[in-house]
Amino acid sequence: MKHATQLNGAAVRWRCDADQLGFKTTDEVQPVKGVVGQDEAVDALRFAIECRAFGQNVYVRGLSGTGRMSMVSDILKDSKPQVNGKKEHCYVMNFEQPDRPRLLTLAAGQAQSFGQAMDELAAYIADDLRESLDSKTMAEEKAETETAIQQAINAVTEPFEKELKKQSLTLMNVQTNQGNQTIIVPVVEEQALDPQSWQQKVHAGEISEEQQKQLMDRQQQYSRELEEISRQVNEIKKNGIKDIRAIMERYISQLLDVQIQNIKSQFATEAVHEFLDALKQDVIDQYFYKKNKNYQPRERYVVNVLLSRRDDKKCPIVTERVPTLQNLLGTIESKWGENGPVMADHMSITGGSLLQADGGFLVLDARDLMTEPGAWKILKRTLKNSLLEIVPAEMSWPFGQPSLKPEPIPVNIRVILLGDAGLYYLLDNRDADFPELFKVLSDFDSVIDRNAQGFKHYSAIIAKIIEEDDLLPFTAEAVAGLIEHGARVCAQKDKLTARFSRIADIAREAHYVACKGKQLLVEGEDVTTAIRRTKQRAGLPARKFREQLANGTINVATSGNRVGQINGLAVIHAGPIVYGFPSRITASIGAGRAGVIDIEGKAGKSGSIHTKGFEILGGLLRHMLPLKHPLTFSASIAFEQSYGGIDGDSASGAEFCCLISELTKIPIYQGISMTGAIDQHGLLQAIGGVNEKIEGFYDVCTLNGLNGQQGVIIPASNAGDLMLRPDVQQACIDGQFSVFAVDNISQAMEILMGQPAGLLVDGEYAENSIMGQAMQKARQFWQHVNDKH
Repeated sequence: MKHATQLNGAAVRWRCDADQLGFKTTDEVQPVKGVVGQDEAVDALRFAIECRAFGQNVYVRGLSGTGRMSMVSDILKDSKPQVNGKKEHCYVMNFEQPDRPRLLTLAAGQAQSFGQAMDELAAYIADDLRESLDSKTMAEEKAETETAIQQAINAVTEPFEKELKKQSLTLMNVQTNQGNQTIIVPVVEEQALDPQSWQQKVHAGEISEEQQKQLMDRQQQYSRELEEISRQVNEIKKNGIKDIRAIMERYISQLLDVQIQNIKSQFATEAVHEFLDALKQDVIDQYFYKKNKNYQPRERYVVNVLLSRRDDKKCPIVTERVPTLQNLLGTIESKWGENGPVMADHMSITGGSLLQADGGFLVLDARDLMTEPGAWKILKRTLKNSLLEIVPAEMSWPFGQPSLKPEPIPVNIRVILLGDAGLYYLLDNRDADFPELFKVLSDFDSVIDRNAQGFKHYSAIIAKIIEEDDLLPFTAEAVAGLIEHGARVCAQKDKLTARFSRIADIAREAHYVACKGKQLLVEGEDVTTAIRRTKQRAGLPARKFREQLANGTINVATSGNRVGQINGLAVIHAGPIVYGFPSRITASIGAGRAGVIDIEGKAGKSGSIHTKGFEILGGLLRHMLPLKHPLTFSASIAFEQSYGGIDGDSASGAEFCCLISELTKIPIYQGISMTGAIDQHGLLQAIGGVNEKIEGFYDVCTLNGLNGQQGVIIPASNAGDLMLRPDVQQACIDGQFSVFAVDNISQAMEILMGQPAGLLVDGEYAENSIMGQAMQKARQFWQHVNDKH
């Protein structure tokens, strides 16, 4: 079978000439440095790295497996971004609000030194300060003050006591219900009598009523004076205690000032000085006012260094591969006491990757970020406010215990987000903050040019893979095989895939095959074997399909002619591996007004794209059958023995040909299968998986027996994408199999039905053409329907 659209054997597979690569083995190739074939993406990323304006975070867009992470790492290393004024962050105790730890920000290299200095100060307060209070100097000054206090008391009480003595009275301390009190009692025979002894003498008659009356008058007279003197004594004592405390506070303050001043001289930061002043006051409060029994200076004054930096200009670069909320923010570790959870302190706070990236870059995978609850929201808030708020994973502790609320940390972070196009458009359309925060798009293409420069890039990348994974050297033929596989994976004219992870996997397996053969080099045959092994491992669905063909479970004819039946082509995916297989399509037509019915659609098995393609089929039918009356036939189209969902529009061309065959009763040769989407004017449009679809039908034809008349019709726009297996190419060269690249549906019908399709002239086709017969049948249906009415 010959047709103008038939491709020759050389056109169905592009070959890479190993002699054109310029080397014999990869030992002669310099491994790649940096990124290849992505100049625009690299330029955008460099701009985001070097521009420090707000919102210039970057979204690196491209398919996974294209080396985005390597690209970002390499560019960041090559750019060597600098940062001035690195900062270190630490938390200390907030004495006024213990639930709000205080933030101290220091210059790079100072936090650890500050922490060590505070450890030494805390040890001094815990061990040496108490001993200093018991020193001889302190005791002498305290004793002098106590003596002065006693003298002041005596100056007030002695004249009063002398006056009482003249009146045969004296002062006595007695215990009452109100506590210890000083009262005035009589002196009889040089003996002071307490109230009980006095009453006993009165009852015994030793004291007359006159003496008792005189005593009570004198007591009442001097009691008012005693109250005033007691008030003066209490005031003297109160002031005395203050004086003693002031002495001790001044002494402690002087001792602490020596220690604190030394720290202040090392760290000239206002926040540090304010903290040290607050610490000194807290020490005094703890010693003299609060008298906290659990006072532990070593725990209370220790410094929690969250972030320490080297004092250089090297920019921090952090890659967070598990962007959970806790890993991004940090956390506050819970503390437990004997009776359950207790309030955490400033030492319970830990920082996350957002803090580690302060002043530098944070690299994140967008999909991983979006799958973590709350992570995207927190990232946006941090970038918008330039403040990092470390909060616990749960907003409150167990049993309602309040959590810490650390002071927010000022941060300056540039985020590099790696994601695909779908997620980018979703965020751009649904999240108002995204365009403002991620103003730079680094579009990482999935293909590179298939030319001498592209071959050079591939060779350098393969050399890098060999170097990194310690593989055997590859011959030029082996590298050419990998380049051809890159063209096959890409399936685009004059392009190679940039998903180098796929190429690396084949290279590693080819190395394995060569090692098994005890070779010193990886040859071209090893690459071919590796590709075949990879496909065989995921080939169970294809093998099951062939078994069902062989035992007759699935009916697919590859020879003979059938009316209203055609072999369409579909694909199935097994991970990155794609398999093609034929699918029998049938059509049935009768008089009526129902139009063309999609049985898959009626059964709910049709995807949206397949439904769209089917609707286009109706439009094409009206375009190619320009009748003066309505179409008055009812038709149904079905994918036979298809029990799953059907989607995609690549079968719409085959469906149209099948429908015309049933309408005209012109048989279709079953040895020719077809794939291609149609538009409403009959042009065939490109489809995906063209190589796999052709190979799938070839395998079925081989199983049933090749007869030299079999082949596949594809859109002409897919001709440049062909990278068929070598055995399929050889069959095309030998004339055992054919590939037809057609532009329009008329060419396809001529190949399938063996008759001219016909050319529309003044609304009519040639009488014996396919479309001429279709017009006649359509008129007959119209007449038949009208005759009934």
